[in-house]
Amino acid sequence: MKEWQAWYDRIVRTFGYSPDEDQRAADVLSRLLRGRAIPLTRLRKAISSQPVLILGAGPSLENDLKEIMDVGILGGFVLIAADGATTAVLHVVKSVPRIVVTDLDGRIHDLLQADRAGALMAVHGHGDNIPMLERIVPQLDNPIGTTQVQPRPNVYNFWGFTDGDRAVFLAAEMDARFIVVAGMGFGPEIGKYSKDKPRSISVKRKKLTMGKALLEWLANRTRVPLYDVTSRSEGIRGFQKITSREILTLL
Repeated sequence: MKEWQAWYDRIVRTFGYSPDEDQRAADVLSRLLRGRAIPLTRLRKAISSQPVLILGAGPSLENDLKEIMDVGILGGFVLIAADGATTAVLHVVKSVPRIVVTDLDGRIHDLLQADRAGALMAVHGHGDNIPMLERIVPQLDNPIGTTQVQPRPNVYNFWGFTDGDRAVFLAAEMDARFIVVAGMGFGPEIGKYSKDKPRSISVKRKKLTMGKALLEWLANRTRVPLYDVTSRSEGIRGFQKITSREILTLL
């Protein structure tokens, strides 16, 4: 937490968030998960020593997915969808992600559908989504909680800020064999699977900049190999750019 605190303080200064409200969200989420949360061991078992593909909701997501599917390697991964990318997995791939990392900004119907089909739901609590937590979490069959502040029972701080970068932190913490990211664009264009109507495009872009900085920091401190197949992207420092066909040599 000492390492993370400097980043969290920077996030609070940049976006004006309330640490007290973030902590209240973690407390609410912990209460909602009492007696219902999946054990952390189940999440670890799903990821540990496995190749992991993490899908962001960036503008290249559909193209990246098509290339991966054309090569025929999608089934070789534990598939993690970051929030809105869940919709692409359900309706483009016609499949279900193994894990969804979400602060409940995506299409709720699709998030609930993924949960009912067996996806493990890593639900993030922050000061702005407490009403959504109270409405949606009781409907989930496979929830576990995440937070940016002090952990609580069934609510864990794996670090990370946006759903996309938080998914990478989670997979690294759960000892993935290696991690490949796709649809993880951090440029000015907002993907169609991202939040339907962001309140501010400029704030959204600042969030993406922060998420990218966090991933570049993670790349310097994790032993998990990190790869990036995102097209139309300048890349993430510390993530090796690779093609979908080159992934075959890793699997």
